[in-house]
Amino acid sequence: MGSASSKNFNPATDIGDLSGKVILVTGGNSGIGYTTIQHLARRGAKVYMAGRNQERGKAAIDRLKKEGLEPGNGEVVWLELELSDPRKAKSAAEEFRKVEKRLDVLVNNAALIFVPHRIPEDGIQDVMMVNHVGHFVFTNTLLPLLKETAKETGSDVRIVNVSSDIVQVYGSGLRFRNREDFNDDHAKAWSPAMARHARSKVANVLFTKELQRRLDEEGAPIIVLSLHPGTINTEGTMGVATWNGGVIGAIFAWFSEHFFTTPTNGAYNSVFAASAPVVRANPEKYKGAYLRPIGVISTPGKDGVKTDLAKELWRTTEELLKEIGVEL
Repeated sequence: MGSASSKNFNPATDIGDLSGKVILVTGGNSGIGYTTIQHLARRGAKVYMAGRNQERGKAAIDRLKKEGLEPGNGEVVWLELELSDPRKAKSAAEEFRKVEKRLDVLVNNAALIFVPHRIPEDGIQDVMMVNHVGHFVFTNTLLPLLKETAKETGSDVRIVNVSSDIVQVYGSGLRFRNREDFNDDHAKAWSPAMARHARSKVANVLFTKELQRRLDEEGAPIIVLSLHPGTINTEGTMGVATWNGGVIGAIFAWFSEHFFTTPTNGAYNSVFAASAPVVRANPEKYKGAYLRPIGVISTPGKDGVKTDLAKELWRTTEELLKEIGVEL
């Protein structure tokens, strides 16, 4: 094995055989989700690509096969998942539990980035719905299966929530007391769209902390991590340039092309969190941790370390879900 906690981390040499493991990655038909799946499947895992667009998903799976899923590698399977509707997110998790008897790793990767402020019919802003609430429902519905898998001798069950270092910029003074907090449009921020995205990414970190606390309280040997993947040139980041347009969009596109890393390298931190042996070898060190590339335990901004805020987020999320008829 190579050095699995350094910037020289390489999935091809620093993680072992993943044969027999079942891994689920949300938002995997492009960007770092796609390359995360690629790395894990090449080590032998059966990896589910969960997303809302079946046509794009199937095309991505075909592309994965062409780019190098060889005999002896794992397989990639499509799972339909609509995170913008918590009822559908719950249904997708229930369907998964019907077809699989184990789940070793869940990587919550899907996200909306910088989009216009919008509150759909359920009354929760779409960025918070997709990036936090949908994953909250999906993860909690999968927890019984994750816990059962964790009971097996030699198991290594993990939940990975992909956040962002944007929490360092905007992650201060946030609250999650009620629907109004969830739906804050951050109109006074210099970039309201960026601030809304940052709120959801702080939620990812806080969800990680509170979920880990609850699992520890139960004695479930599951490791939950959040992470910053790095600054990556993906379809999502280029979409930011297109959405902004004009001079700002052009500058963002230029920086993306010249200074951002590739999705292949950008996925390394997610792969580390999902599979690096050093994480399981040091569970108390990594439980609830926030990782910067690659595998470096870091502080996720001021709000990301607040235990009371994590509990507030969890409580309000459950209350809002009950209001729209979703029970967990």
